[in-house]
Amino acid sequence: MNKAIQFQRQVIKPVLVKMQAHSVAAEELLLGTAVQESLNFKYRRQMGNGPARGYYQMEPATHDDIWNNYLKYNAKKAELVLAFLSSPTADKISELENNDEYATAMARVHYMRVREALPKQGDVQAQANYWKQYFNTPLGKGKPAEYVEKWQHYVMTDEG
Repeated sequence: MNKAIQFQRQVIKPVLVKMQAHSVAAEELLLGTAVQESLNFKYRRQMGNGPARGYYQMEPATHDDIWNNYLKYNAKKAELVLAFLSSPTADKISELENNDEYATAMARVHYMRVREALPKQGDVQAQANYWKQYFNTPLGKGKPAEYVEKWQHYVMTDEG
């Protein structure tokens, strides 16, 4: 089994189910995000010593914004996310880098803040565009074509 499918089955799906935020579309979007951002689970720290952490390459500022401006006002969701910490006093930024379940929960919450519905399952191009608009942002260096290319190479083949 390739790395991407293994990560989807062992991390993404169980986290989404526990968060009560599961759909196949969400699984695919998170998988594509992780494959694109980490170069198929190669990098847990941003290349060039940047701030981004974990397979989703979430920046500490984004992480903190989610906590300060969203989870702070959504106690049930916050409780579900906190359940993935390795301990109640764990450093959350370190957890982003080293705790795939916590990082997955935070990436899902990041997408939950978006008003636009998730792209339909199986529509990789729409997922790539959604990732670019709402995760990588128009200012980010990533391109939807790279997302699609990585999806085809790492998810759709046994090379992943």
